[in-house]
Amino acid sequence: MDKNTLIGLLLMGLVIFGFMWLNPATPEEQTGKQATESITKDDNAGAATITDSISAEEAEAIKAAVRQYGKAEDIEGKQITSLASENVKLTVDGESLDGEVQMNDTVLSIASLRKPATADLRLLHNAAIRDLRKAIDTIGKYSNFVAFIDGDSTTVKLQNDLLAIDLSTKGGGIARAELKEYTTYSEGKHVPAVLFENDNNAYGFVLNTDTQRFDTHDFFFTPVQENDSTVLMKLEFGKGVYFGIRYTLPANSYLVRMEVVQQNMNTVIPTNIATLDFHWYQKAARHEMGEMFEERNSGIFYKYYGENGDVDNLSETGSDKESISDRLKWIGFKDQFFSCILIADKYFLGTNNLRSEVIDDDSPYHKDFMKDLWAESSFEYSSTNPAPVAFHFFFGPNDYRLLRSYDELISPEEDLKLTEVIPLGWKMFRWINTGIIIPVFNFLGSLDLNYGIIILLLTILIKLVLFPLTWKSYSSQAKMRVLAPDIKEINDKYPGQENALKRQQKTMELYSRAGANPMSGCLPLLLQMPILIAMFSFFPSCIELRGEPFLWADDLSAPDVILSWDAHIPLVSTFFGNHLSLFCLLMTAVNIIYTYINMKANPSNNSMPGMKWMMYLMPVMFLVFFNNYSAGLSYYYFLSLLITIVQTYAFRFFIKEEKVRAKMAENAKKPKKKSGFMARLEEAQRQQQAMLREQQKRKGGK
Repeated sequence: MDKNTLIGLLLMGLVIFGFMWLNPATPEEQTGKQATESITKDDNAGAATITDSISAEEAEAIKAAVRQYGKAEDIEGKQITSLASENVKLTVDGESLDGEVQMNDTVLSIASLRKPATADLRLLHNAAIRDLRKAIDTIGKYSNFVAFIDGDSTTVKLQNDLLAIDLSTKGGGIARAELKEYTTYSEGKHVPAVLFENDNNAYGFVLNTDTQRFDTHDFFFTPVQENDSTVLMKLEFGKGVYFGIRYTLPANSYLVRMEVVQQNMNTVIPTNIATLDFHWYQKAARHEMGEMFEERNSGIFYKYYGENGDVDNLSETGSDKESISDRLKWIGFKDQFFSCILIADKYFLGTNNLRSEVIDDDSPYHKDFMKDLWAESSFEYSSTNPAPVAFHFFFGPNDYRLLRSYDELISPEEDLKLTEVIPLGWKMFRWINTGIIIPVFNFLGSLDLNYGIIILLLTILIKLVLFPLTWKSYSSQAKMRVLAPDIKEINDKYPGQENALKRQQKTMELYSRAGANPMSGCLPLLLQMPILIAMFSFFPSCIELRGEPFLWADDLSAPDVILSWDAHIPLVSTFFGNHLSLFCLLMTAVNIIYTYINMKANPSNNSMPGMKWMMYLMPVMFLVFFNNYSAGLSYYYFLSLLITIVQTYAFRFFIKEEKVRAKMAENAKKPKKKSGFMARLEEAQRQQQAMLREQQKRKGGK
């Protein structure tokens, strides 16, 4: 902005100011302004003096609504219909409309609202009429269900020796589930294991008409205690019409029987409605000391309907969603050691929407919860069917034997595959766990020993079973050590790439004369790998170890933390955690010792310095990888490595290299019959060597 522009703006401002000073408002203008303000105030005061009232037409509409949707009772020979909604209570006796509206501490009768109010009650009078009209609008929205939108939220308890559930009158659902034989690790102490409570678990059935949807989660049910183990949560419409959800909790069971029951509901829900919608929401709560591994094993699982139906799941490591058009047999919300599984007697229809969302680290819920889980589906329904839908609700531990027994109990004709919620590895490794490891582990568990001792016995048994393979592997390694000088001599005699085939041929001849096979040392190790991998899946999923102490470990299913810190270190905190596990540290130390023994026993490995350091780096990598895993797993690998070291020294004592050399020399004197494989291999080598010589001749000629 230049100098001339600034001067122009300043002069314009002086002119405007001077004009206002020289031409003040006249008295008439001031009076007009004051009059306008006075009229506005009078209008507001007048609005406050207006008295609203219920017209005759409104009164008739209210009576009609009460008659249609209210509850009819026979009192002293009179048919009286009543209806209550929030702070409004209405009754119709014949043609008379009565009732009241509660406004704070003042009660206004319906009769008083039909005529002008006194000055001192005018404001309350108008507010009461607004609430009355709002109540009538609510009646229009909920129609037959309006009597159930208000009530007192209370709970009814059902329990046995294993499970306790609270049934809430609000929604008629299970509001709390506690496992009596388990505890949850929370804020440094163990408290009763509550799978969910309050609003952290909510589900409802949606009843449809041609124009409206009614969600049972919005209504207040009346509990009816049918016996010690059964409660019916009931919506009583009157005149023999009701809708209810019956819950039965048998003795010594984690299964809750849930049945939708009804009577004469065809007077409320049209008979052409063929589906009953269902929705379920739950916040997956934290229960374990090892948070990271618990997060990796929490999510939504489901099974497709039919004998051959597979079990599938949403991603457990991140947020995920899926729309499934096929019918499902069950849907489960599960975490590392506990599950809530809804099993339909028939099936969920092919309109299944499943969603799982990880709770962010900065969320206020992240401390106590891991994920938000949703499921939406529907079932076949008829308003004339007294029992249209029935389920089993499983609230319990992910125990293999328990879930297997419920497979047969709930559905003898169809394998429910409930055990699939337990992560026991891929098919081959799962077979090893279910067919061998779990039965042996359960047998040892029946001996009533500490689980640290049981893991020791299990490790010894596995080593005994694998002993022939281990012996074969070590014997082959001993032969290779004896042949190491001869192999070096062949390598020195035929150096360079041009002698590669000759060098290979001479080496194979040496193996054949000595009766050695370089693969015989690797194959036994490969045969042991499936068991090692199966154990890697078994221990973090073994609920028997949960809460079991051993030595310094308070819980063998969680890391045995001996040192922890609060500071967040990038990458370190993500992969290693904010703690140090002692069993993992011991496993790493023993692994380094075992690597040193192997490197010393096989000097040929030292010919590649880079490989040597790589061998020592692997145990350190295992320290990072296993630090967050269960103490039971690290303890097992620690014992396995320790026993392997003992076996190594024992084999060295019994397998003398002098005897091996003598045996190999004796084998070399015996005539050898070439196998078909060796003959084909030698023929291939000769052909390759001839081709190589031909190529060299061509290069020389050029």
